[in-house]
Amino acid sequence: MSMSSSPRPLPSDAPAPAARLGRTLSTVEYFTFGFGTMVGVGWLVLIDDWLGRGGPGGAMLAYLLGGLLLLPVAYTYTHLVRAMPDAGAEIAYTEAVFPRFVSFASGWLMVLAYAIVCPWEAVAIGNLLARQFPDMNTWPLYEVGGRMIYAPRLAVGLLLTAVITIVNYRGMKRSGTFQNVMTFGLLAVFAIFAVLGFARGDVRNLEPLFAQTGSAGAWISILLVLQIVPYYMTGFESIVKGSEEARPGYDTRGFSRAILLALLAGALFYVIVVAVVSFIVPWREIVDGELGTEAAFERAFGSRTIAQLVLFGAFLSLLKVFNGNFVASTRLILGVGRRGLVHPSLATVHPRFGTPAVAVVAMGVLTAAASFLGDALLVPVSEVGSLAVGAGWMAACAAYLAWTRRGAKVGAARPLDRAMAGVGVVVGAGIVLMKVIPVVPGSFGTAEWIAFGGWVAVGLAIWAARGRGAASTSS
Repeated sequence: MSMSSSPRPLPSDAPAPAARLGRTLSTVEYFTFGFGTMVGVGWLVLIDDWLGRGGPGGAMLAYLLGGLLLLPVAYTYTHLVRAMPDAGAEIAYTEAVFPRFVSFASGWLMVLAYAIVCPWEAVAIGNLLARQFPDMNTWPLYEVGGRMIYAPRLAVGLLLTAVITIVNYRGMKRSGTFQNVMTFGLLAVFAIFAVLGFARGDVRNLEPLFAQTGSAGAWISILLVLQIVPYYMTGFESIVKGSEEARPGYDTRGFSRAILLALLAGALFYVIVVAVVSFIVPWREIVDGELGTEAAFERAFGSRTIAQLVLFGAFLSLLKVFNGNFVASTRLILGVGRRGLVHPSLATVHPRFGTPAVAVVAMGVLTAAASFLGDALLVPVSEVGSLAVGAGWMAACAAYLAWTRRGAKVGAARPLDRAMAGVGVVVGAGIVLMKVIPVVPGSFGTAEWIAFGGWVAVGLAIWAARGRGAASTSS
């Protein structure tokens, strides 16, 4: 297959969309989608795991280091999105220089990375509300993977899925407004409880700084947390999935500002959360008691009110991360549909609302169906999502390098730009290797390999069906 130095046109068998995507987004919305898709509720429910792995010093340094390691990836995306604002993102970037199957594989993996977050959040909303309303844990229905599915939790997850689907069906402007309110609401709540925490805390609660002991204890502590950082930092690149929906006359430099600011804000958010929680309660008590962030604040202040404030912030965070991942996944599905790799109806754009209407409805149905499985079966698929996004980042950075070597116009393409893309390839490959090499802690187990194999099998079936369709058409 020949390579070109500029993006290939859509294949002749791919349907042209009946309407264009709506164009309403500004840099503010791009930032809230990037940051909002990145920061979920892990900071509330998994703080004890983070501290148990690395201690406060290990966890904070891991998130700082993770942000620095992902900077070359983010930097490369700023060049790619300005050169090719396409909802297909990784699919579009790779199809310009690599064989079509590589483009499909990259896009298919990224669809998983974003799509799996949606049913996860539909399940998590019930778990979060149960911390405030114990009656959510009544009316047991059935078990999946040893975990009970409760009717109230399932019902609220399905209701939230319906709301997110309707908001996104009726226009990106509504979705962007929703994202802004949820994101800035979280940041306001976060500022309040962070200031209160630092005012009440004691630096002695941070001791010892690292969870592991010995001469290499600090490095091991950092490494154990660093392995999970990519999963919690995924989302800054979601900005490029909405790049076709910028308002008319938009300065494309805003994409770069939004991507880099989202990455920086996400890393600092995690560092500050770890610091303030460890500051108010001795961190070993948090680990031993398996306390969440809100429980740590309640213990430190002796007040249920501040715990409720923290829970409210987590609730806002959950809503925005659900919405952000829903938007990103539907745009990727649209990108795959445009290229004739899945049913052509998925490339349909609503003539009035300017949204990928069929992809939105399909994503809503899939999210609702997957939420019936509960979080037991979603956990291994989420782990696969970490590998998937690492592969997507690697493919995007590799595409940039290939573009520059073929003389394509993707910005200045200075030696620094190529070097950053090269580092991005290495970072993406490192994330993949951490998941597939058995000796690395946190690598895939049997359940993760089954989930990954299942997703790959579905993708291969879709690719084969597309090949047969093309063959029958040509005959």
